[in-house]
Amino acid sequence: MGEAERGEAAPRVVVSYWCSNGHETRPSFAEEPGLSVPEQWDCPRCGFPAGQDQQNPPAPPRVEPYKTHLAYVKERRSDEEGAVILDEALETLRSRGLIR
Repeated sequence: MGEAERGEAAPRVVVSYWCSNGHETRPSFAEEPGLSVPEQWDCPRCGFPAGQDQQNPPAPPRVEPYKTHLAYVKERRSDEEGAVILDEALETLRSRGLIR
């Protein structure tokens, strides 16, 4: 489990965090001078960020969909530019005798 406790435990501060799903997380921190607790904490139940304001928790992160290499190329090149590049590549292969 963990190390056996020896001596007195350090004084603790328990802080409540809430995620957008309403889960409450209560990690404890050692109380020390100049203590600054994190503004956000990852919810152990759903993984969303959790904040200290129960009425206004942080929004879940926006997940970007996976893009293929072709999707990135199409963002940078028009169909006409792609056709020109393809024709150049095919001509190079034909000149090498790799395709007819």
